[in-house]
Amino acid sequence: MSTYTQHHLPPISLPFSSSPSLPSHQQPTKPPIHSSSPKPISISHSQSSWIESLRSKSRSNLFHEAISTYIEMIGSGVSPDNFAFPAVLKAVAGTQELYLGKQIHAHVFKFGYGSFSSVTIDNTLVNMYGKCGDLGDVYKVFDRITERDQVSWNSIISALCRFEEWEVAIRAFRLMLMEGLEPSSFTLVSMALACSNLRKCDGLWLGKQIHGCCFRKGHWRTFSNNALMAMYAKLGRLDDAKSLLVLFEDRDLVTWNSMISSFSQNERFVEALMFLRLMVLEGVKPDGVTFASVLPACSHLELLRTGKEIHAHALRTDDLIENSFVGSALVDMYCNCGQVESGRLVFDGVLDRKIGLWNAMITGYAQSEQDEKALMLFIGMEAAAGLYPNATTMSSIVPAYVRCEGISRKEGIHGYVIKRGLETHRYVQNALIDMYSRMGDIKTSQRIFDSMEDRDIVSWNTIITSYVICGRSSDALLLLHEMQRIEENSTHDGDYNDEKQVPFKPNSITLMTVLPGCASLSALGKGKEIHAYAIRNFLASEVTVGSALVDMYAKCGCLNLARRVFDQMPIRNVITWNVIIMAYGMHGKGKESLELFEDMVAEGAKGGEVKPTEVTFIALFAACSHSGLVDEGLSLFHKMKNEHGIEPAPDHYACIVDLVGRAGKVEEAYRLVNTMPSGFDKVGAWSSLLGASRQGSLFCSICALKEISFTKMLLTAHIPVVEDELNKAKMDNLTRNIRANILVFGGGHSNLH
Repeated sequence: MSTYTQHHLPPISLPFSSSPSLPSHQQPTKPPIHSSSPKPISISHSQSSWIESLRSKSRSNLFHEAISTYIEMIGSGVSPDNFAFPAVLKAVAGTQELYLGKQIHAHVFKFGYGSFSSVTIDNTLVNMYGKCGDLGDVYKVFDRITERDQVSWNSIISALCRFEEWEVAIRAFRLMLMEGLEPSSFTLVSMALACSNLRKCDGLWLGKQIHGCCFRKGHWRTFSNNALMAMYAKLGRLDDAKSLLVLFEDRDLVTWNSMISSFSQNERFVEALMFLRLMVLEGVKPDGVTFASVLPACSHLELLRTGKEIHAHALRTDDLIENSFVGSALVDMYCNCGQVESGRLVFDGVLDRKIGLWNAMITGYAQSEQDEKALMLFIGMEAAAGLYPNATTMSSIVPAYVRCEGISRKEGIHGYVIKRGLETHRYVQNALIDMYSRMGDIKTSQRIFDSMEDRDIVSWNTIITSYVICGRSSDALLLLHEMQRIEENSTHDGDYNDEKQVPFKPNSITLMTVLPGCASLSALGKGKEIHAYAIRNFLASEVTVGSALVDMYAKCGCLNLARRVFDQMPIRNVITWNVIIMAYGMHGKGKESLELFEDMVAEGAKGGEVKPTEVTFIALFAACSHSGLVDEGLSLFHKMKNEHGIEPAPDHYACIVDLVGRAGKVEEAYRLVNTMPSGFDKVGAWSSLLGASRQGSLFCSICALKEISFTKMLLTAHIPVVEDELNKAKMDNLTRNIRANILVFGGGHSNLH
């Protein structure tokens, strides 16, 4: 806080320092105003017409025209009066021309209105200096007002809020009450803003008093209600904000936008979409702010169809072309729903590309692991648009950089981050933690986490994920406990002296991250605790958490609980269906897996957005293999391209070869391997054939051994199989050739004779 807030306040006047804060505009942008000697014209008529023209333009927010009129008026020899100065000062405040405002302030004194003769002029001076960024002159002018009225206090309180001097603004409000002045609706709006930026406990205590004051004084207007809603939402009382909207009938666009934005920011996405619908039904037309606020809900819930409807509405109202924020939200929505190319079409169609739009597209490419495109766009952002990367850009590009196989020294991006001066930004630190964990360097990840001055929930989620990635699930669960245990060490009033010690509640990402750790440890009890927490905190219905719970219960042996969670999920995506199909498959219930697949296809045929993917068929083939459903598996394999548009990949061939081979049809499996396209990697398929043919065809076994041994993919697990089969085959020449390849690719170990 600035030095002027550190003195004691006298009973009436505020201790305003003459030292201004950093002004937003220092350079003169208008020529100096010079007054000439009065000309012999009809002053009474000319003055009234000039001033009326000036006031009319100022009221119409034609600020530059109003300033030009004032300059022409002075040049014509017409003297401004106490009606002209408030009008021109309002125009200067609107354009934020500080140097010009100082010149007009000098005119106030020159023409005899500076000796405290007009409180209206003084009030507009306070407002002008506040909006032009000179808080020092705000204090000087306000201190010299002898007859302060309600507008005087409103102006100083508004200026203090603009400079984020929240506590001083509240003290000014108290002094206003001590002078016997009643607050207006504008005063209470500023106070609600100030309360929303205090500590939560203090903000709620004072904010409720402001709310009560609004109710007692009858200041129940739309803009005051909007300010109270924003205050409650920012202080974490979203349901109180919702109640205000429901109870207050005179709702406008700002009311709905505030509520929808608050829902999205607090991850209550379903309610955000519900209130958008209520808004439209009430006849309120959405604008760019509405679209930018509600599209993240479509993105997180993966509601592509709803997102497309909003996109169409935005196009009809021209908001997409004019608003880069809407464009950014659309790009994010399409990319998060797996439609990256559609996101790129939106990106290319936006005329005014701000850095947020570039960041959204780069993030979309990075999240879909189109890393080369992400890096090319990152390079083009500076080269083509002249924009420098910020913390958000770097947090998106770091994962893409790390995954690029052509880059040998991954740590180089860390050096670039330091060069740009972004190494202390929280978003970038989170990305670096993830980067080092994926490189297997969990110690460096932990070191960066420990050095963070300002951790957020993403920081905790990232370090927990890092331990899960590195196979240290027990440590991940300990970190989850530590993340919540910090709350027990806080002081009674919720004041945290160390920013690192701020407690965080696990969110949907936390649960999605830590549940696989429970599955790998078969920690069913801990998984149930997390499930209970998800239910209490309304997270269990989210598609990511629900999918992770289904997977956890299945891997812990509780298939019935996995199915119960699946059936209770209001929204399911393709991952959810793949997980439940895989769950039944691993439990040997292949027929149930096939029935679930049919349900999945039927849901998509009814207009749903869920369609089978490559992973879906891998899960189905594995389920058929474990249950011996050879004919069903082969039928799916032959229909996957024609009926579902999915080209069989090497992994699919490997699965189907395993399915057929396990059923004793080794020769058919061998023919399947030979039908694979020439460019495919056949090691997986040959390995599956090798595992199946050990119980049957020696010829197929030798063929599989030969193909595997002549690749660089000979695994340690293959070596004893190779040796056992070749020793039984007693084929000396072939044995020697394969043995040589084992020595080269198998680490130099062989027991062949």
